[in-house]
Amino acid sequence: MNITKEQIDELNAVVKVAITKDDYKDKVENILKDYRKSANIPGFRKGQVPMGLIKKQYGKAVLVDEVNKLLQDNLNKYLTEEKLDVLGNPLPKQQDNFNWDAENLDFEFELGLAPSFEIDLKSKKAITHYQIVADQKMIDEQVERIQKQYGKLVNKTEAGKKDEITGVFKNEEEGIDKKSNLELDQISNKKAIDSLLGKKAGDVVTLKTKGLFKEDHLLANILGIQADKAENLDIEVTFTIEEINEREPAKLDQELFDKLFGKDVVTSKKELEARIKEDSEKQFEQQADQKLLNDVTEYFIENTKFDLPADFLTKWIQSTGEKPLTEEEAKAEYEKSEKGLRYQLIEGKIIKENDIQVQFDELKDFAKGFIKTQMAQFGQMDPKEEELDNIAARVLSNQDEVRRLSEQLMSQKLLKLYKEKANLKTKEVTYENFVKEVYG
Repeated sequence: MNITKEQIDELNAVVKVAITKDDYKDKVENILKDYRKSANIPGFRKGQVPMGLIKKQYGKAVLVDEVNKLLQDNLNKYLTEEKLDVLGNPLPKQQDNFNWDAENLDFEFELGLAPSFEIDLKSKKAITHYQIVADQKMIDEQVERIQKQYGKLVNKTEAGKKDEITGVFKNEEEGIDKKSNLELDQISNKKAIDSLLGKKAGDVVTLKTKGLFKEDHLLANILGIQADKAENLDIEVTFTIEEINEREPAKLDQELFDKLFGKDVVTSKKELEARIKEDSEKQFEQQADQKLLNDVTEYFIENTKFDLPADFLTKWIQSTGEKPLTEEEAKAEYEKSEKGLRYQLIEGKIIKENDIQVQFDELKDFAKGFIKTQMAQFGQMDPKEEELDNIAARVLSNQDEVRRLSEQLMSQKLLKLYKEKANLKTKEVTYENFVKEVYG
């Protein structure tokens, strides 16, 4: 067997594979001998079928199968030994009137080659790294929410602005019949608020759904309907009041602090506010880091210039899809995936040049940290190390989970690299201003 490469240009090449009869003859003959031993052909005893008949019936199929195995094994070996960085997989060139009966068989494969390019982690223009802080307004709102959540309900005879009203919403035409709890400070429509103020249990109020609540998702929840149905819903519903309650805020005392954080962890309102600030900013850090990762990724894609073997990749997409694609469909598919492919190449080069690796012990520790966080959400604050090890072992036995966790850990490592080496400017903002700047 002889394998040679013809370079077409920087991004395209053709590999030629010449196979002689000596490369496959012995293997094919041995397989056919095995076939002869077990063949059941009418008129012949088992094991006594003439070899000529076996070759006639099975010879071509066995030959094709063995040659394809030779091609696959040796082509992959050649690409590895020659250190060819290929995109996609080698594509066999169409050969009309190919003769499988010839002594020598010649094959050609098209290759799409990865481009050469340089990456400079230090961008010319500094990329913003947001540092989101919890301001006093946010802390005060969170304290108020905690007091409200852990407060007690006091029954009232008439509805006031800060009260909670339990009742039944109805509209026969739309099939709405839902008992819900309504807080007056959730309502944005002044006319609706005025119509509820002063009402008592047993009163019936008609409300218009359009623009009723400050937050759009509340309409679907309170009426018990699908979100798409609630969107732009403009009808009238009746609301029959059953109960009116005022939520008396919980006192900021040691009993509440212990309930929230454990015994004597927090002992004053000042410490509560400090804890809220710390916890909030930890959560904000994840959002800021994701924003930074997205921005650095986008910068590299936009500013790292290189060509791709577009024609080859389009052809490769066309030939390897789950269903047959036309040339136009394959081209459209390539255009959709080009940006992602570019970043895969960029990320791969960054990982290689900076020798970033995910070791199994690191992955196991990462999985245990993830498991510990999940357990804490269900009140298991201090799981034993043996328990974490057992759960991590089960998680890491699933290849999909291994891939998912590896990607997350690699993203963390890349983020650490960018924070150390990229040209960043820190911008301190409140969460409210972060949302305005990032999401408009």
